Amino acid sequence: MRTYDLTPFYRSTVGFDRFFNLLDQVTSDGSPGYPPYNIERTGENAYRISVAVSGFSQGELSIVAKENTLTIKGEKTANENGKDKSEVLYRGIAARAFERVFQLADFVQVKNASLENGLLHVDLVREIPEAKKPRSIPINSGAQTPQVVDASVAA
Repeated sequence: MRTYDLTPFYRSTVGFDRFFNLLDQVTSDGSPGYPPYNIERTGENAYRISVAVSGFSQGELSIVAKENTLTIKGEKTANENGKDKSEVLYRGIAARAFERVFQLADFVQVKNASLENGLLHVDLVREIPEAKKPRSIPINSGAQTPQVVDASVAA
């Protein structure tokens, strides 16, 4: 795999650190494949991340949204007081700890999370503030020039 050195860009740019960190993450091959997940578009500005978390209970999962990063963690708890005395002969359902990190675009917020049928669903919505939305500017005709009032004449 080809690697790129972005160090020269770090030295000559200001404020693009997050962009270059994203490029580093995309080009690195360190992305684990567990647990599998889907990213769906459910509306014009709505998205859903579905993570396969079979074998995990609600208390063993955590979701943290901080700035433009969404982190989903799963950590199995040990059998308490030997409640489960059975011996596992074959373990095909993975029960290892995991951490999935998703980079969110600006103005994307987590709206809801639910656990059903072994899938953790995280619903996201992009809510652009009114100040950031495009607005239409009326065009005045040349005949309607604004009147400038001179304060010295009015006095």
